[in-house]
Parts: sequence; C-alpha cells; structure tokens
Amino acid sequence: MASPVFFSVIFLMFVLFHQITAQGGVIFEDGYTVSTVLDGDKSNVKVNPHSILHQSPPSDAFVLLDSVASTFYTVSLPTTSNETVIKSLAGNGKPGFIDGDLASARFNKPRSFAVDFNGNVYVADMLNRAVRKITKTGVTTIAGGNSQNSGRTDGPARDASFSNNFELTFIPQRCALMVSDHGNRLIRQINLKAADCKRQSGSVLGTTSAWLLGLGLSCLLSLILGFVIRPYVIPYGGSDPRHSSSWTQCLMSLEKQTLMLCSGIRSVLAKSTVC
Repeated sequence: MASPVFFSVIFLMFVLFHQITAQGGVIFEDGYTVSTVLDGDKSNVKVNPHSILHQSPPSDAFVLLDSVASTFYTVSLPTTSNETVIKSLAGNGKPGFIDGDLASARFNKPRSFAVDFNGNVYVADMLNRAVRKITKTGVTTIAGGNSQNSGRTDGPARDASFSNNFELTFIPQRCALMVSDHGNRLIRQINLKAADCKRQSGSVLGTTSAWLLGLGLSCLLSLILGFVIRPYVIPYGGSDPRHSSSWTQCLMSLEKQTLMLCSGIRSVLAKSTVC
C-alpha cells in the first residue's frame, strides 16, 4: 500500500507541472482547420513547394516556387472537387542565369518572390545575387547580377550588388520592392515603374462599364421620348391651360432627369479615369 508521502509527492509534482504549463505553455484557439490542397508527389507535375502567392486579381491562380528545382509554376487550387492543375511558368529545372523566353530562362536557387498588381513576378535570385522579373513575355534582370561576389552597392540597378542571402516583398504604397538583405544586414529599396504599381480594374471595370451602358441607354431613351411627345403636347397649348401646364411641367421634369443622368455619366467617367 502506497504511503501518504508518495501521494504528497505526486500531488506536488502535479501542481508544479500545472503552474509551469500555465505560465509558459501554449494557448490554443479553437475554430481553425488544416487541409492539404496540393501534394507535390501526387500532382500532375512533381514539385517541392517552397513558397506560394496569389497571382493577382482577377486571376484565381497562384504562383508556386520550387526553389530546389529553380522553377516557377502557376497553380489552380481546387475549391470543391476540381483537380489541381500545375503549369510551368518560368525555369526549366536546371540552375543558371539566363534571361529571355519563359521556357529557357534559368534561375539559381531563388529564395523568395513577390507579385505586383499586373501579375508580374519579382524574384530574389539568391545565388545569382540578382532581382529578376517574370512577365507574360519573358524574364529580365532589373537589379544586380553583374558581380560574382556578394556586395552592398547602391545606385543604378544595373550596378547594384547584393549578398547571397536576401528576400524581397512588393509594397504598392511606395511603388517599390523592399529587400531584406540578410547577408549585409540591410534593408534595401528598389523603385519600380509607375505602370508596375497600377492596380488592375478587372471585374470592377466590367461592372462599371455595364452600369455606364445602362445609364447611357436611359439617357438616350429619355431624349428620344422627349422629342417624340413634344409635338403632341404643343397643339393642346391653347385649348386647356391646365392641360398645357401639366404637360409642360412633365417635359421640364423629364429634361432635368436627362441632364442629371448625363451629369452622372460624366462624373463616373471622370472617377474611372482617375483610378
């Protein structure tokens, strides 16, 4: 039979363990689930995912980086029961430093990437010490890449140098890429072109166009209706003043509404141009 001392020791250990876990333990928050949406060993293209980002609206695809293979892919992830589709974006699975068309371009262990509003992909090409840009037409180098050694040179992008350990992110508010140059312990900034930071209107443009079309048709029909009924209103001018007055007020109201519609079209057009 266990002695009272044994139970006391067990009780003290339990209290001590409870205090330790309460002070430095993990607090789990309920309401979240985890699911696998892509298995690189079972997909139509074998990949080793390093990082993934949304391509850019209105596209629902993602850009996936396989750093081991130095290759980028586009991925359509399933929302229900649709099958995942992986397509090559840039790189051919071999390390190197080649710009040009997407299929023959080569990277060398890219570390991270960012995507702007137009779907352009900016690559922190780590072992090439360069920042590369992937567009629909091909791959270019926008900064670094001319030095065989690590460096920290600022200035014109062609002459800039980086360490072989850096990452980047797209900051639209600054229209720039912010570079975390770990090897040099620096934060660097690469200013982009204004066109790279212009947000695509996408579906918003389609909705606005449809609204403008409807508004324009209403404006046009109101004008046509006004011209059509005017000849039928004028002959009654001398026979019944009350009748003439009511029709005149109707026409005036119609003209005001027409002017308001046309003014609305001009305002929307002006706002869409600014955006």
